[in-house]
Parts: sequence; structure tokens; C-alpha cells
Amino acid sequence: MVVLKNISYRYPTSKDKVLKNIDLNFEKGKFYTVIGKNGSGKTTLCNLIRGFIPHFFKGELTGEICIDGIKLTEENFDNISNKIGFVFQNPFVQISGVTETVYEELAYGLENMGCKEDYIHERVNYVLDLLKIRHLENKNPNNLSGGQKQRIALASTIAMDPEILVIDEPTSQLDPDGTNQIFEIIKILKDLKKTIILVEHKMELIAEYSDYVILLNDGKVIMQGETKDILSNIEIENYGVGVPKYAKIFHILRKKGIEIPGGNIPIKKVEAYEMLKIMEEKYGFYRG
Repeated sequence: MVVLKNISYRYPTSKDKVLKNIDLNFEKGKFYTVIGKNGSGKTTLCNLIRGFIPHFFKGELTGEICIDGIKLTEENFDNISNKIGFVFQNPFVQISGVTETVYEELAYGLENMGCKEDYIHERVNYVLDLLKIRHLENKNPNNLSGGQKQRIALASTIAMDPEILVIDEPTSQLDPDGTNQIFEIIKILKDLKKTIILVEHKMELIAEYSDYVILLNDGKVIMQGETKDILSNIEIENYGVGVPKYAKIFHILRKKGIEIPGGNIPIKKVEAYEMLKIMEEKYGFYRG
């Protein structure tokens, strides 16, 4: 769906490259998460995939990026934007500010795309029910909480039915309840077989939902692979990101000389609990 070949990029005002020799393949229908410390190039990668580079941000771009088989540099930006939906880190940026109800906010993008009225109503009602936000349809989006605004920002993007969703740290400003609500929506998108590219720091939730993880550092891809393989690898902590807390427990046990049955470090809560039950039977220690 998205292919990056030997991509390097430098912003016009920067002396150094922000992305360096990036090679990545994003397959259709998979959920990818990009991790890395601040300044590693995650948001720049998002800007590249959604077409803002090179169509709005100029600078120096080398290599090749293809979206659904079409070279991004040769494609009209309007055509790219119809394929890719983007959700900003700050929902206050994404809410249009010109609508008076959530229903109108969800319809706004479709109206700008020139969709027929019947189709707009069909899509808006579908998304309201799909994301279980019908109770918000008559609320003013400008008066909602931060978590509710982020849900509406996601909903307005989903309403336009893009094939690819690029979501940049959607929970960075939310409390745990708001974070869980956003991940529930992302889970729905995963079940719909959308191609999802998420930038996120919350490792426990990444472990629970993501198919594939890409670790960036200093503009380079350091590691990439199945989520369980990357998030169980303690070496990621050398690059400013931590393993999930469930994996951390077993790394500590291993460091103390306790054998992990099968050698596989669990990254999810359920997996960790099951592993502790096995270890309790084998070693006789309390798992509580």
C-alpha cells in the first residue's frame, strides 16, 4: 500500500537530514506503530506519507515513495488526500471551528469533497453509530472535552473513508479513560481492515493492538518487525523507549537468574498472567 525506498529528507531551514535512508513497506490492512524518542523523525515520516512532503514542505527529498503503486512526487495532492486520512496530535487543530454540531463537523469534509447529500447523511450516520458517539451529534464540537474532540477528529476522518489512516500521537494530551476510548476506535478501524500507521508512546496499548512496530532513532530505522518481537526486546531501551511493563517484569526475573519457560518474554497482561501461572507451578513462588 505504501512503499518507501531509500528515503532521505532535510527541511529547508535545517542543516541535517531528519530522515536517513529509510526503506519501509506498509501492507494493506495491517496496523503499524512507529515508536522512538522525541526528535527521532516520527512526525516527519507521517508528513511524508500523507503527502505534505514534498507538496507543502519543500526542502531536499531523495528516494522514492509510492502510494498504492503511484509515485507520490508525480501525483496530484488532491488524489493523495482522498486515499489518506490524517489525525493530528492536537484535536484543537483538526476541529474546523466553523460548524455548530458534531453532525455538521462529520459532514464538513465530505461536503468539501463534493459528495452528494444522500451519501453524506449515510456516511455521517454510519460513523456516529460505528463509533458509538450518537449522543454527541447535536453538541457543539468547540465545547467538547479534549478526549471528545479527539474522538470527533477521528470520526470526521473516518467519515471520508480513506484507505490509509496516519495517526500522530492521538492520546498524548488525554487521560487514561480518553486514551482507552481512542484505542477502542482504532481497534474498530483495525477490524475494518484499514491500513493504520500510528505514532504512539503507550507501550501496553501498542502491545495489545498493533501488528508491526518500527523503531526510529536519529532519522533511521533501527528495528522493525512483529510487535511481540520488537516490544519484548530490552535493547529498545537503548533508544529512549521502554518495553511494556509486563515484559519488564520478566526481564527483571531473567536478570535474577530465573528461567522463563520457552524463553519468550510476554508483552501483554494476559500473556504475563499465564506465564506466571506456569512459573508458579514450576518454581513454587506466589504470583499475586
